[in-house]
Amino acid sequence: MNWLDELPMPFVIVAAVFLGLAPFVPEPHVWEKLKMLADGSLVKPIDIFDLLLHGAPFVVLVLKLLRVKQEGGKA
Repeated sequence: MNWLDELPMPFVIVAAVFLGLAPFVPEPHVWEKLKMLADGSLVKPIDIFDLLLHGAPFVVLVLKLLRVKQEGGKA
């Protein structure tokens, strides 16, 4: 996971906040797609792609945090 170690933590956090939550109004896009997933209306391929696209920064952030914890707190 060398590529994950090379990503700076501030970059990953900014990506998760801005790319993951954009557009912010009327509600974050990833939240809208998660609600669609929960109620079973996430069926269009574009909506599934959108969830993956907006959810990817959060997945990278979680992986980075787990990696930092595994390495003993070295960011």
